[in-house]
Amino acid sequence: MQRIILFMFLLTLQLASSQEGNGEKPIYVCIPCNNECDALQFDKPGICNHCSMELIKKETLNTHTENRNKKIAFYLQDGVEVLDFAGPMEVFSYAGFEVFTVSKTKAPIISQGILKIIPDYSLADAPQADIIAFFGGNASRAYQDTEVINWVKQQENIEYYFSVCTGAFILAEAGLLENKTATTFHSALNDLENNYPKIKVLKGVRYVDNGNIITTAGISAGMDGALHLVARIQGFNNARKVAYNIEYDKWTPGEGCLLTDSNPYQHFMDINNLPDYLGVYEFKNNLTLEIKFNEREHSIYALLEGENFPLFYLNRDVFMGVNGHQVTFQRDISSSISGYRSSEEETIFYKKLK
Repeated sequence: MQRIILFMFLLTLQLASSQEGNGEKPIYVCIPCNNECDALQFDKPGICNHCSMELIKKETLNTHTENRNKKIAFYLQDGVEVLDFAGPMEVFSYAGFEVFTVSKTKAPIISQGILKIIPDYSLADAPQADIIAFFGGNASRAYQDTEVINWVKQQENIEYYFSVCTGAFILAEAGLLENKTATTFHSALNDLENNYPKIKVLKGVRYVDNGNIITTAGISAGMDGALHLVARIQGFNNARKVAYNIEYDKWTPGEGCLLTDSNPYQHFMDINNLPDYLGVYEFKNNLTLEIKFNEREHSIYALLEGENFPLFYLNRDVFMGVNGHQVTFQRDISSSISGYRSSEEETIFYKKLK
């Protein structure tokens, strides 16, 4: 009973807080975690102190939930390349997608003669997916199989098709790349071009984005294409978070061929005031931190005790840290950055030292 009373009291406080300013201030909510705090509302971003989930604007909740819960089917054939599928699987799972594996049957398959995989589903019982992904490594076993290609053709309401390496041949055989641009593993580029003359094959690119079909070059390039798809669906900041969490610091955002108007990087690449924030600042416990520019990402990082922490741009002078706390830089009368405050401890002002 005491717990219920406490929860209702907290809920009342949060609702009252959200009503201040006649609805002008944004309302933040916890990313759904199936706990009581899902009903709470907050007046600023940060981390939920009940479940430690990130707080997001209430108005984006439905879109955020839909985008995090994308269902992606990984079609795997016997002999599939390990990193072809394992790299993107790491990316998509960190992004919150629901990943499941499909093969022609549920019989175990062997990846590169090493790794035994038991598919979740067969062609006969695979559930509806939002995204279907195909991978190289003995890909002919799939694209030369009429039953597999017919299954691909029969899929409905697919939002995105994704391929790594020679997985592009499966899309090609199903007719999905006809009159489109694509890429594949470097040693298979000529075969794709010669066998499917209606496809414009690009060489020397990490991935090609046709809008709803993304094909990537071989093996490690699949991670670049997967991060790009996360950026397309969830936004650049979320893709940066995934890259940071999996310690993939070789990703260059936008390093591919984009043949669509949907560019998740353009807004961030157009930010021209990032140099304003560079410098050395005070930090708690008598430490200092340095804000540095990352040219590869066109973004800034906080260097603290030898470790880089990304700062995610929200709007002018406002960023989000990896811990979910909002960092707000402040300017003096000459419009130069004088320091910053963190939503973790808003009463403390950390000065810019140099």
